[in-house]
Amino acid sequence: MSKDNKTGGKPTDDKSAKDTHYANLRRAHRDSKRERGEIPTPTPQKRRRGAEDWKPPALAPDQVYLYGLHTVRAALDNKERKNVKLSVTQNALARLEIDADTLGIPVETVSPQDIDKVLGPDAIHQGVMLETRPLPVRRLEALKGSPLLLVLDQVTDPHNVGAIMRSAVAFNAGAVITTQRHSPTESGVLAKSASGALELIPYIQITNLSDALGELHKLGFFTIGLDSEGPAPLESTFSGDKVALVLGSEGKGLRQKTRETVSALARLDMPGAIKSLNVSNAAAIGLYAARLHLKV
Repeated sequence: MSKDNKTGGKPTDDKSAKDTHYANLRRAHRDSKRERGEIPTPTPQKRRRGAEDWKPPALAPDQVYLYGLHTVRAALDNKERKNVKLSVTQNALARLEIDADTLGIPVETVSPQDIDKVLGPDAIHQGVMLETRPLPVRRLEALKGSPLLLVLDQVTDPHNVGAIMRSAVAFNAGAVITTQRHSPTESGVLAKSASGALELIPYIQITNLSDALGELHKLGFFTIGLDSEGPAPLESTFSGDKVALVLGSEGKGLRQKTRETVSALARLDMPGAIKSLNVSNAAAIGLYAARLHLKV
C-alpha cells in the first residue's frame, strides 16, 4: 500500500464532515428565510417516490392539519386556536424552541415518513405537523373599527391567498374577506403559504359578495375594485377614511356583479412592457397605496 493511501483517509473524512456541516448551515439558513416568507417555497419539479400511491386521509369538517415550523409555531402561539395533537421529529421539536410539557396537548415524536403518510410525500413539512380546529368564524360588523380591508372575488389558488394574507398583515389590514365558494378553505397549504399570517388576521368567508360589499358600504367603507380597464389610476381614486380593496380571480378578474357593486373601479398603471401582475403582487401594491392615502 502506498504512502498516499495510508495517509489520505483522514483528510478526506475531515473534508467530508466539513462539507456536511456547511451544507446543513446553508439548508438551515434557506429554511429560515422560507419560514419568514423572504424566499418562496420551491415547487417540486418531479414527484417524490410514493407520491403516486398516496391517498389523502378523509378529514372531518372540523379537522385541520397545519405544517411547517413557522406556521405551527404561530398556531401554537395563537390563543384562539383549539389544538388537538402535535406530531414532530426530535430535530424539529428542538427548532420549534417550545416547552412541549406546557402545550396542554399530546406531543408525539415521529419520523418524517410518518408525517408524509398523512400530508403526502410532496408536503414540505420540516418535520412538524399540528392537528387543530378551524379558527372561530368572524363577522363583518366586527370590522367597523378597521380603516383598511382586503376583499377577494373568487381567488382560488391557496398559494396566492396565503401570499395576500402576508401582505395584508404587513400593511395592517383589518381582514381578508372572500367568498365561501371558489375560494380556499383553511388548510395546511394555505397556512404554509401565509407563513404565520393566518393566525394574525381574520379570514372571513361570506356567502354573497355583493351583499357583503353593501354591508361594508353601510359601515362607511369606500370599496375600490382593481381592474386593468379601470377608468382612473388607483392613487387618484381613493376617498374617505375607510377603504376596502377588491381583487378578482386569477385570469378572469372581477365578476360583472362585483364591478357594478363597488364604489369605484381603478387600475394600476404600470409603465413597463408587462401590464398585468399576479393577484398577490397587485394586492401588495394596492395596500401600499391605500396606506399612503389613509396616512395611518
